[in-house]
Amino acid sequence: MGQQAINLRDKLALLSEQWSPRVIAEMNDYQLKLVRMEGEFIWHDHPDTDETFLVLEGRLRIDLEDGAIELGAGELYVVPKGRRHKPSAREEAKVLLIEPRGVINTGREHGARTAQNDVWI
Repeated sequence: MGQQAINLRDKLALLSEQWSPRVIAEMNDYQLKLVRMEGEFIWHDHPDTDETFLVLEGRLRIDLEDGAIELGAGELYVVPKGRRHKPSAREEAKVLLIEPRGVINTGREHGARTAQNDVWI
């Protein structure tokens, strides 16, 4: 891999689909993924791993079974492994996800919102 900085704005400009995370870098066994989010996602969990959401632009709500977390630009939240959650954004949010390689965006809940995994931009 070449030695150059990854420009998040340039990478975000390449994203056209909502809810379709795209890999921009790897660190050990972890992937850093950019995603555009607008509307509501589905309830799901990741039984074997935590999932980190870092909001770059906009606002993101993460519903949990016992409450909700509201995040603005520059804020992050780590959803513990096995915890059911449902992200949503009234207006588009641009988010960096940090999770192990191979994590499916819908966890064990497969359907229309399941994105192709391990796609790089």
